[in-house]
Amino acid sequence: MVYANEADVLNVALFGKTAKEWRDENSKKEGNIRDYSDVTQLVVLANLEGINADLIRRGLSQSERLIQLNQIAIVQMESLLDNKSIKKLL
Repeated sequence: MVYANEADVLNVALFGKTAKEWRDENSKKEGNIRDYSDVTQLVVLANLEGINADLIRRGLSQSERLIQLNQIAIVQMESLLDNKSIKKLL
């Protein structure tokens, strides 16, 4: 249960919705939100996992972590999507 809750914190920070919300909106699709993510989103998600672990160690509440993780996700996505070298890889 703890893992699912933390996974949803990351999902909301990056995608703006929980896994259940995504499944409800995409009931005809197999898999989960991460299966339909692009490489940039998956890189940011991996980064957020490590950052979230650090924020937990620091004692931040889930709501505080969500705000920080969302801000970080926005900055990282913008940086990666604006990077010309990365665009060549995609």
